[in-house]
Amino acid sequence: MQVGIDQIGFYTPNKYVDMVDLAHARNEDPNKFLIGIGQQKMSVADQTQDAVSMGINATLRYLDHIARENVGLLIVGTESGVDQSKSASLFIKTALNLPPNVRTFEVKEACFGMTAGIMIARDYVRLHPNHSAIVIGADIARYGINTGGEVTQGAGSISVLVKADPQIMTLSAGHSAYSADINDFWRPNDSAVALVDGKYSKDVYLDFFRHTFTDYQKQTGLKASDFTALLYHLPFVKMGFKANQLAIEKQDDGTKKRLADNFAASACYSKAIGNIYTASLYLSLLSLLENAQLPANAKVGLFSYGSGAMGEFYSGQIVKNYEKAINQAADQELIARRQKLTIPEYEQIFNQALKNPQDGLKLESDEQSGTWYFAGTENHIRQYRKK
Repeated sequence: MQVGIDQIGFYTPNKYVDMVDLAHARNEDPNKFLIGIGQQKMSVADQTQDAVSMGINATLRYLDHIARENVGLLIVGTESGVDQSKSASLFIKTALNLPPNVRTFEVKEACFGMTAGIMIARDYVRLHPNHSAIVIGADIARYGINTGGEVTQGAGSISVLVKADPQIMTLSAGHSAYSADINDFWRPNDSAVALVDGKYSKDVYLDFFRHTFTDYQKQTGLKASDFTALLYHLPFVKMGFKANQLAIEKQDDGTKKRLADNFAASACYSKAIGNIYTASLYLSLLSLLENAQLPANAKVGLFSYGSGAMGEFYSGQIVKNYEKAINQAADQELIARRQKLTIPEYEQIFNQALKNPQDGLKLESDEQSGTWYFAGTENHIRQYRKK
């Protein structure tokens, strides 16, 4: 029995900042952001969008196409949690009208959380082949106005359905994991923005990729040339590009071109959306599926990294006719619908979103009809509504 990803849903908020505008406002050469970092735009979440609402909206992209009664597990990976105790997944489960017998919880380990959820879901479905599992990554990357990490912010969510005999990608057995207790990135309880040692984090990311990719090849006997594409967690596009250069540096010309071209295809959406933490790797997967021509049974490697730090490499195979299970036009329209913000507008929205609204204040969303949003708190209980 094959287990893997059967559906992919995507959501990003309806506002963005252009990196050229941001560079000019910060007195930087735009090429520092466009080429040096590899970013063109970044999505901006206002006060009405959080990990819960984005997770709901991403899952709704495919929910009507699945058997809800077969869903037995719902996992949310996030480092943008909305409560210190109650999981984001419970809010989402209620909004999606899933049955009460669904097991549900939240996973946290920086940007690794969604991958952890997928591994749990894979093993769950192997033991319960008649059940499926929803795994969501939803995050808002915030470092602060005029900080070194500002250009690597973003917001969005990816939701996947894991089940037997999937339509998009089967998950291969095995993985290579590597972990260490380090301080390259963290967000204390009393901080609304993340703290990061940028250069150190880059070095650790590449080091963890070397460890996991080398070990995975030893375990499986596979070589870089056996992969159609290699996918990466993309806190910013240039980071994944550097890892991909390590993977292809000693390969033949055909392998170098294939893996370089497919990396470029996998980075298209991240260039336009920015860093979405736990979901970034799976935004890369969606971008690859929708911007490359992949043969049936194409082998895809995936490198997941969460600061602090946890790294894992695993692989999957693309299913024949996967195109029927995705909607490229709708996903690209979701990106294109966004409103461009001026820098003063972006700064005002960013700073407002750092603050919790006064209890009892009802928030209104400017999103399109049918979109879920955070509507404020009543008696300190979070309220979510559909536009």
